[in-house]
Amino acid sequence: RHIGIIMDGNGRWARGRGRPASFGHRQGVRAIKRVLQACEDLGVHALSIYAFSTENWARPRAEVRALMRLFHETMQREIDEMHRRGVRIVVSGRRDELSARMRERIDEAMARTANNTNGVLNVCLNYGGRAEIVDAVRKLVRDGLPAQKVDEEAISSRMYNPELPDPDLIIRTAGEHRVSNFLLWQSAYSEMLVTETLWPDFGEDELKAALAEYALRVRRFGARPAAEIAVG
Repeated sequence: RHIGIIMDGNGRWARGRGRPASFGHRQGVRAIKRVLQACEDLGVHALSIYAFSTENWARPRAEVRALMRLFHETMQREIDEMHRRGVRIVVSGRRDELSARMRERIDEAMARTANNTNGVLNVCLNYGGRAEIVDAVRKLVRDGLPAQKVDEEAISSRMYNPELPDPDLIIRTAGEHRVSNFLLWQSAYSEMLVTETLWPDFGEDELKAALAEYALRVRRFGARPAAEIAVG
């Protein structure tokens, strides 16, 4: 139902070709389009992509500016196509810290596609898993919820996009074995798969391979399968 992807390796991909990081990021956008189409073809309803973390502001200023410009251009360019395909666009993150121009573009994309039902693209932009939990707790305080009524459901319902199901699978490209502050609350029982493939090279074949491996896993959600209990 829901796949999350930590898109890593754009910079390494570009450096390996003697190009600036911005070139790798643009190729990464092409990979997003390929993977989103593959998700539609394979029946995956929701795709969450880690586009820009709250920690990414520490990158070189020129790279950050190029990324923000790319996000704005891409959202403006692709919104018609996303709407035509019936994809709903949502953005998770601290949007209030983005530029007014970017917020306007995000609001337009989300409003225009709000009623689409063929799939969901969740763009995690200026996003951090810890920040999301902090923001959910702040909502609890503002709502005046008594301590004895604070439970998992109360917190889950105050996440950025609580209507999305928890991810079944988290994929990280470029070989790093870290969650990097991505969907910390929602991924409590997600399967994790790491591939050496750099993000700009990731496509339908790599997604199919990831789903094939996922299909072989037994999701236990903290319990033991009955067959294991039977044998001891």
